[in-house]
Amino acid sequence: MKLKELKHNFTETLSEVYPSEEIQSFFSILSEKYLNLARVQITLEADKEIDSTILKKFETALARLKKQEPIQYIVGDTEFYSLTFNVNKNTLIPRPETEELVDWIIEDSVSEKRSNYSILDIGTGSGCIAISLAKNLTSATVSALDYSFEALKTAEENAKLNNVTVQFFQKDILKVGTLPQQYDVIVSNPPYVRELEKLEMQSNVLDHEPASALFVSNSDPLLFYRTIARLSLRYLKPNGKLYFEINEYLSKELIDSLKQEGYPNIELRKDFRGKDRILLCRKSK
Repeated sequence: MKLKELKHNFTETLSEVYPSEEIQSFFSILSEKYLNLARVQITLEADKEIDSTILKKFETALARLKKQEPIQYIVGDTEFYSLTFNVNKNTLIPRPETEELVDWIIEDSVSEKRSNYSILDIGTGSGCIAISLAKNLTSATVSALDYSFEALKTAEENAKLNNVTVQFFQKDILKVGTLPQQYDVIVSNPPYVRELEKLEMQSNVLDHEPASALFVSNSDPLLFYRTIARLSLRYLKPNGKLYFEINEYLSKELIDSLKQEGYPNIELRKDFRGKDRILLCRKSK
């Protein structure tokens, strides 16, 4: 089969499931992964013969896409902060809004000309936050924790893949009473999607990404923030900073809660979509 025929069949098969632009994106990603062809080469090499081994890979990918499995899980990796990260069913797929959280921490650290300081990432998942910080803040000592052993295995692989050193811990933040040491910066992108918000979400997220890393109860949606904030008051160094990614619908409630927990200095930022998304708390003492 020629490449142009493969592309036609691929597009026809998915046309009732995805919009055309998304299908073209999928085909480009798979062509780069399986054929080492950039997007422009797909057109230039339309008559290229595709062998049966590669065809089988495309068939498998098609079957998974028809079930709305994320393309990142199918190819096994994704890009975040210009780095490559392995991802799988045990890890959330890193989002572009989380890159803005990493940006903020790096900007603050560079502007303050910090050196020999420590960072903790709570609920690290794939390790994207911790590893991106370690890659870009070479004088920092970066640690990360997660309750999931399988997620930590992936995070450790990603640290090696990106040639950085991050110390990983397996801990359930809702059950621990202590942290390993004092930190200059603590950051977390904890579960924050309420069960009632599931109706707004697409099936590729609901059916495939780890629910425990996404959802919180409707009755206590700020549980992780409150727990991390209390621990951080004890384990942040004087003038230390606590950064959160947050639920856009709960910014006011969260800020009120954090003030009650003892953080008078809070800064909220919107993401590139104009949604309340990232937040900084400064510890005064």
